[in-house]
Amino acid sequence: MVKVRIWDLPTRVFHWLLVVCVLGLVVSGQIGGSAMQWHFRLGYGVLALLLFRLLWGFVGGRWSRFVVFVRSPGVVLRYLRGQGTPDMEVGHNPLGALSVLGLLAVGLVQVCTGLFSDDEIFNSGPLAHWVSADWVSLASWVHTEVNKVVLIALVLLHVAAIVYYRVAKRRDLVRPMVTGDKELASALEPARDTSASRLFALCLFVVILSGVWWGVQSLSPA
Repeated sequence: MVKVRIWDLPTRVFHWLLVVCVLGLVVSGQIGGSAMQWHFRLGYGVLALLLFRLLWGFVGGRWSRFVVFVRSPGVVLRYLRGQGTPDMEVGHNPLGALSVLGLLAVGLVQVCTGLFSDDEIFNSGPLAHWVSADWVSLASWVHTEVNKVVLIALVLLHVAAIVYYRVAKRRDLVRPMVTGDKELASALEPARDTSASRLFALCLFVVILSGVWWGVQSLSPA
């Protein structure tokens, strides 16, 4: 067995920060009241994280790139029929790739609708005043009644898949996302995970986070 770096540090940090932020969003949303200030801040953080992951999917380490793990419908069908190849299990397998894309898409819808939502009591999204009342009502409904349920379902499905692989297939998907490395039968091209790439990722995220914060503050009502 050969130890190969699959998940670069920026991908791993993104993953665990997203987990923490989503948990914080759920808790603060349930508490309400003054906790909603943290709900909004965490939402801005999630938006920055998702935008970072989209860009990192083009410039990140090999196994984090969309071009490597996003498969065609035909490949997904063959994988479902049990005709997958060993290389499909190195990073995200075809089903895992769909899960990643789904979580990114649904997550973006959730944070974007939150920017335009209004609970008609104390809290409204920073961009709600830019659209009509009908659009605010639609965004609020999607954010609290529809997309939230879809997002929670996807997260639970993601967790269930991790448990299934651990119990049924004896594959630990969590450890590689912590250490970055996987034990493989043969050596494959590792993910680029140098000090320079990590510094680049940090700078990229800081620029994105600053842009999100500046944009929200600039467009929010005075």
